[in-house]
Amino acid sequence: MRFLLSPEQRQFAATLHELLGGADTAAAARAWAAGEHDRGLKLWHALADVGVFALLVDEDHGGLGAGPVDLVVACEALGYHAVPGPLVESAAVAPALLTGHRLTSLAEGDLVATVVAPPEVPLALDADIAGVVLDLTGAHLAGAGAGAGPVRSIDPPRRLFRVPAAAGRSGGTAFDRGVLAVAAQLLGAAQWLLDTSVAYAGQRRQYGRAIGEYQAIKHLLADVVTRLELARPLLYGAAVAGETFARDVSAAKVMAGDAALLAARTALQVHGAIGYTAEHDLGLRLTKVRALAGAWGTGSFHRARVLR
Repeated sequence: MRFLLSPEQRQFAATLHELLGGADTAAAARAWAAGEHDRGLKLWHALADVGVFALLVDEDHGGLGAGPVDLVVACEALGYHAVPGPLVESAAVAPALLTGHRLTSLAEGDLVATVVAPPEVPLALDADIAGVVLDLTGAHLAGAGAGAGPVRSIDPPRRLFRVPAAAGRSGGTAFDRGVLAVAAQLLGAAQWLLDTSVAYAGQRRQYGRAIGEYQAIKHLLADVVTRLELARPLLYGAAVAGETFARDVSAAKVMAGDAALLAARTALQVHGAIGYTAEHDLGLRLTKVRALAGAWGTGSFHRARVLR
């Protein structure tokens, strides 16, 4: 058995990195946080054109009929580039809940979907711009984005809204795909933090030497590499887990969350004071990692789930 991505999956990842690398996603995220969605929605349609929202949609509805591994490949890239919007909800969760023409519109990028699943997902991400708001039963919810403004998030581009909904079910295919997609985003963000920290350590000089030459910095970065190398097999293993999908996606979420939080702390240590500035793109990942670590179930929730 080959535990490697296929040539097509590697090419898909390369296509996404090329697209997003030239799209100034940081500017799109900052505009999204301010409630200006034009730049982000343009990026949304570009992602639809390469098939991100069609991955888990069946071919009868214009989708690609792909699987969880392809979803992980996409979400890693989306996390790496800090793309804003309800990506997990639209690409991973909604395909399991929608039917008919709405499913086709989702695959084409014309329909933005968001999801609420209390108690683990109590708030709907970007409900003010979503064409449909769902709960895990598949019910279409009313009142999204109406009345009061968004609930403040530690990650400003994550615009959260209170939506009346019955208690969801912390399980099932839709929920577990959401968990898997968030874990992949966390791993992608962690990889960006590592790559950026390594590059900065090679450029920043103190006492006549690049700081990356000092053993203390090397050890910090090596610890992040180790955590990522341990988390990645769990993430992709969860994507092919079959009958143990629920247990394995929870394990992957815990490991990816821990690795990303370590990468965030290390990146801030390596960058020093510049890492605290709003102008530096590091801040976008620091806040996103903190928010995603608790999204679609906290570490405590998923550890308990694995134990059960």
